[in-house]
Amino acid sequence: QVQLVESGGGSVQAGGSLRLSCVASGSIYRPKWMAWFRQAPGKEREGVAVIYIRAGSTSYGDSAKGRFTISQDSAQNTVYLQMNSLEPEDTAMYYCAAATGGRGSLARTSDFDYWGQGTQVTVSS
Repeated sequence: QVQLVESGGGSVQAGGSLRLSCVASGSIYRPKWMAWFRQAPGKEREGVAVIYIRAGSTSYGDSAKGRFTISQDSAQNTVYLQMNSLEPEDTAMYYCAAATGGRGSLARTSDFDYWGQGTQVTVSS
């Protein structure tokens, strides 16, 4: 079992920044991928960013490219999502996810075995 706890959400004006954190705990088998997804009311869950833990390689959804950065602190079992130039369209519940298997694609929520409870991000214009 892996427990994921997100923090760092909140309300910000357009153009502002937030940094989300996700702490993983509870298992001796560390996830292979960790990712951030988001879901706005009435919309499907969308992949935002993913990091391959071992190599540190990253991939981003189209909405995040150039504005968001995913990073990790392996010693703290923590993954971050730095979000800059926020727009009202970024308003959503943001979820941390962990994949322990052979795949970790932002296009497939089914790749991810564990999910956090989410942290709300609200961007006002």
